[in-house]
Amino acid sequence: MSIDIEPLRDDDGISVTDHIENTQFKLYTDRPVDLRPGDEDDHYFPVDTSVRLDVEEVVVPRVASVIAHGADGQVVAEGSEMELDRSTYHLEVPSTPTKTYLRVDGGVSVATAAESTHIRIADRVSLAVGFRSFNEQPAGTITTPPDPNSMFEAVSCFGSALHTTSPERSFPTLRGHPPLLELGSELRIPEHVEPPDSGVRIVVPPEFRSLYPVVPLAYYLAAEIVPGSAPRLEGDGWEFPLEPDLERIAGQVLRQTFHLDCITRTEGFFQVDLHERATTDLDLDWGWLYELPIAGRLGKYLDVPFDRIEPELPQWTLTTDVRPDSENVEMLPFVAAELSLVRSPETVERHGDSESDGVSGFLRSRAPDRAGVLRGGADAASVDDSFRGTDSRASHAFMPDDVDLVRPEPVDTVEHAWIGHGVPIGANKATPDAYRRRLDVGSIEQSRISVTVVCNDEQMREEGNVADLYGLRDIVQFDIEVKYDLSRAEMRAVLESDVDFLHYIGHVDERGMQCADSFLDLTAESLDVGVSAFLLNACQSYEQGEALIHRGSRGGIVTLTDVANSPATRLGRIVARLMNGGFNLRTALYVAKQELITGQQYIVIGDGGTTVCQSRSGGALVVSLDRAGDDRWDIAVDMFPNGPYGNGSLGTLNTSTVDEHYYIPSKITASSVSSEDFSQFCALEMLPIFFEGELRWSDEFIVN
Repeated sequence: MSIDIEPLRDDDGISVTDHIENTQFKLYTDRPVDLRPGDEDDHYFPVDTSVRLDVEEVVVPRVASVIAHGADGQVVAEGSEMELDRSTYHLEVPSTPTKTYLRVDGGVSVATAAESTHIRIADRVSLAVGFRSFNEQPAGTITTPPDPNSMFEAVSCFGSALHTTSPERSFPTLRGHPPLLELGSELRIPEHVEPPDSGVRIVVPPEFRSLYPVVPLAYYLAAEIVPGSAPRLEGDGWEFPLEPDLERIAGQVLRQTFHLDCITRTEGFFQVDLHERATTDLDLDWGWLYELPIAGRLGKYLDVPFDRIEPELPQWTLTTDVRPDSENVEMLPFVAAELSLVRSPETVERHGDSESDGVSGFLRSRAPDRAGVLRGGADAASVDDSFRGTDSRASHAFMPDDVDLVRPEPVDTVEHAWIGHGVPIGANKATPDAYRRRLDVGSIEQSRISVTVVCNDEQMREEGNVADLYGLRDIVQFDIEVKYDLSRAEMRAVLESDVDFLHYIGHVDERGMQCADSFLDLTAESLDVGVSAFLLNACQSYEQGEALIHRGSRGGIVTLTDVANSPATRLGRIVARLMNGGFNLRTALYVAKQELITGQQYIVIGDGGTTVCQSRSGGALVVSLDRAGDDRWDIAVDMFPNGPYGNGSLGTLNTSTVDEHYYIPSKITASSVSSEDFSQFCALEMLPIFFEGELRWSDEFIVN
């Protein structure tokens, strides 16, 4: 069983550990609990496990907007304060690391304190508490020969992972992970992998460059992909052209369909006030659309010109460039699961072909420009002259000759990944071994998050203070070790240990990672790496980071160039705070780049969706703040998909001025928020805040 439930040892309540997602949280009660097995059928919504508790109060250690469903699943009330008369209720508690449901047969009251939500039962009854993991494992592995026609048939099976073809599949918990793909001599599809008959077909030419861009769309539509000369979508009695720009139009169809599904689903199980429904000005009968089969509903969606709804669409989170090579087919299930927009470039500009952008300037020179490397007004004098190289760097400007630096075309999305040969400037270098580790299932020996900070250079010990930035949260417990001047043997031991996050501060050159007695070159070492995620904050650390991925890590942040100490230290501290706050690697680096121009010298390698803990609110939130007058503020909050809170999750803001739900990804705006209201909002969670052009933090921001 993936979820373990145990009584708390030092308090009244239960501990819930999800071994698949590596998350752990607590629910407190008004008295000691006597755990009894529950019945999964007690709950309206599906759960993985259920227990019964004889208590009168359950306390969630965070502020949550509880959703109360009646016995028939319909929403009867919602909010952080409510009183419900005696009846049968299925209470959904958002923002916990697993889906959490309480079945109550009686009266219920919900109230919030400063940082907690109290659910009180009017009469002491046997309370059923159920949990469902956000994780979905692939149903099996499809073997396919390296020819487009076989791959068409294999990818057409991705829709078998959907739990429904209704608009509710826009919820991440109702989209399972597509089957895995591997190359072989013949097409073999497991018997239990059976896609639904959606009635939707995607017609594209039989070539990889045409197949790859439609893979996420085929998955989301449960569509069959068939070869043909004119790219198009086909349904019952309708056609929709995907020409003249297949990549762009396929992405538009995915975004438009997803957006309209999120609106239409408000006619189903979750009849919430959705912001996007109110702002999308279309004369459509949403209830009628909800009842249509998927092919009929899609045809009606596509009758709406894209430019009619484009202004209402959120900025999509991820674009993935997949080179049109057969060996990249193994990455397609993961790209589809993320609902990424996909491009398949046959050619790409190599580094050195153009002098047009600032990033290439960093890569052409061992030392980046001192002037203006920091946002927020730093000048040349404010940047430390020392670099994270060694004495040998004066004669060894280090970037291996066999590294092929490529410059992908810019994207309109927040994040950018690259699959295929080459080291991408400004994009996440995604690798199949790292993505497969998402699916590794193992028992957790401890529920605490382990962080190791290694500083192997005395001049950089100021950054060693980043350890103080981990473990600031009272919900997730961190075990933090700070180590200085490690020898090669000691560094090997750290890398082989079961560490959730390694923050390395020191030097890297062609000999490897500098240690107290010599250098440790991971490209030449045989070791099993236990570190899950890492930041190698050293000059040109790409190759050493790549070796960590090949030897067992999921993902990390590395550098492509030399980096100066002062901005590197600032970036390290930003990333530390964001990883502590539950951000994934890609989004953490995205935020850091908004503050530091020198963030362009860093890229994510491996699985950019890697997190080390769950954020309090579930998603990743970034706040932009402006003054609206005395004691008033205008705020805009970007909500990014993060971990189990993927595309389509619902979110809102705990402020008095926001009373609607939004789907993720989204930007929530609130005008003229009082200082008191904003202060309470800042107290709920550590969040990055951009104010007056600089990055601040909600736990340090003084509202005045």
